[in-house]
Order: sequence, then structure tokens, then C-alpha cells
Amino acid sequence: MHPNEQLIHQFYQSFQKLDAEAMADCYHKDIEFSDPAFPDLKGKMAGNMWRMLCSQATNFELSYSDVMADGMSGSAYWQASYDFSKTGRRVHNKIQASFLFEDGKIIQHVDSFNFWRWSKMALGPAGLLLGWSPLLRNKVSGMANKSLKQYCEKHQLV
Repeated sequence: MHPNEQLIHQFYQSFQKLDAEAMADCYHKDIEFSDPAFPDLKGKMAGNMWRMLCSQATNFELSYSDVMADGMSGSAYWQASYDFSKTGRRVHNKIQASFLFEDGKIIQHVDSFNFWRWSKMALGPAGLLLGWSPLLRNKVSGMANKSLKQYCEKHQLV
């Protein structure tokens, strides 16, 4: 098994345990993370996002598969089921992850998922009606980033 493939396994096994410190340790100091809710996190903010999400996780389950990696890039498929903290609604999200590596760490991590499908589960009728729109995506992203900033300030991570 390639060391970068092992690194992806380490990342998701840590995520299964909600061990955000071990997850962040898989990241390069210059990490760039992106997903529909957090489209542009760099450096420590990516690890802080996992710290926030893991600390808020309720009724959480994660599985992952299809891990592949070589010296430069990698990918994995993962699924998470959890109660969305803002609404209490049950979410079962299906995510395709891609990675780039540098110096034995993850330097770029991009998670892709169907935002409309997620918003229907997480937000209910509003997500069903507006989940396709950039307006809702931007609102969710803005709220997520505001929550991350508040979390970092509260825990003196800024």
C-alpha cells in the first residue's frame, strides 16, 4: 500500500472516531480545503473546520471506500450520517474526495457532493425548493464560515 493511501485511511479512521486532531495532523501546513459549504479554507482553518464539525457531531456514523493514491494524488468515497446541528434533521451525505500530497501530507483536499440532495435532508422544504440555487448555497456557505469564525474565536484558535 502506498504511504499516501495509508494517509487517507488514517484520515478517515480518525474521522470515524471524531478525532479532529489526528485528522488535522494528516494535513500539510499549507493545506487547501474545499467543499460546497466551505469553498476556500487554507492552512489552520481547514483543521479548525474538522475540530468544529467533530465537536458538534451527534448521532454520527461514517464509512469510506475506494481509497486510491500514488505519489501525487489520491481519492476516496465516503458517506456520513448525522443529525444536522442547525435543524436536528437527519442527513446521509455521499461524498467523493480528491487529494494532492506534498511532503507526506495532504496539501489539497476537495470534497464534492450533491448540494441539492444534502440541502433537502438538512434544511427540509427550504432545501427542496431552493437547494439548486446559488443563493441558498452562498447563504449556507456564509453561515458555515461565520460559525467557523465564532468557533475559532471561542476556542482561541485564530
